[in-house]
Amino acid sequence: MVAFYTLLRKEVKRFLKVMMQTIVTPFMSSFLYLLVFGVSLGSKVDNLHQVPYLAFLIPGLMMMSLMNNAFQNSSSSIAVSKFSGDLEDLRVAPLTPHHLLLSMGLGAVVRGAVVAIITYIVGIIFYYLQFQEILTIKHPLILIYFILAGGFLFGLLGVCAGFWARSIEHIAAFSNFILLPLLYLGGVFVSIDSLPEWAQKFSHLNPVLYLINGLRFGVLSVSDVSIQNSLLVSLLGILIMYLLGLLAIKKASFNRW
Repeated sequence: MVAFYTLLRKEVKRFLKVMMQTIVTPFMSSFLYLLVFGVSLGSKVDNLHQVPYLAFLIPGLMMMSLMNNAFQNSSSSIAVSKFSGDLEDLRVAPLTPHHLLLSMGLGAVVRGAVVAIITYIVGIIFYYLQFQEILTIKHPLILIYFILAGGFLFGLLGVCAGFWARSIEHIAAFSNFILLPLLYLGGVFVSIDSLPEWAQKFSHLNPVLYLINGLRFGVLSVSDVSIQNSLLVSLLGILIMYLLGLLAIKKASFNRW
């Protein structure tokens, strides 16, 4: 397990060394989202599920930031190592595919969780300034579960994208044309109940919807979908991405595995 812990520590130290990009930039993005959408426009938007729009927005931004950063952490690590030749070190290290997937996935969880916590702190500051009360967490265990599940799932997705990408541009294209649309259409900013019926049916096919609403349920105890479905989809998503991650590793010329 020494190699596993070493790789996990490396993944955490890697993003901590570029905090301006991995921590400060997401902080500024969350600050602007909350200022523009939550405060400026939120005062003109009706309550959603009997909660203020700002409160509704905060969990969605937490999950969006978490998923983005978890994906970027593992995908950039694999892609940069592959294109710079550093991936050869992993080929000869005493690591199994499971060690590699778990260490990369957990490293992504750490980065995603840090950004999600920062987003929550910024959010409760805005909420307190606007309503003079603290936005408390209704179901802490459910919140922790979906932070771990969302970060790990998208960390695994980043591993797959990193191994399959043929250039850094492929990672950016995947993030911009697949990941971001799923996030924006997953109920971050609005409840799917406010969408047309055909759009609601389409949204229920988006797995990100269940992760966002699972975390929202943990914070606010409100959700567009049942918490049981969110738990089921998250577990199924982790299983599928884990298997795809194993396939990606074994096809990356790791013949000894």
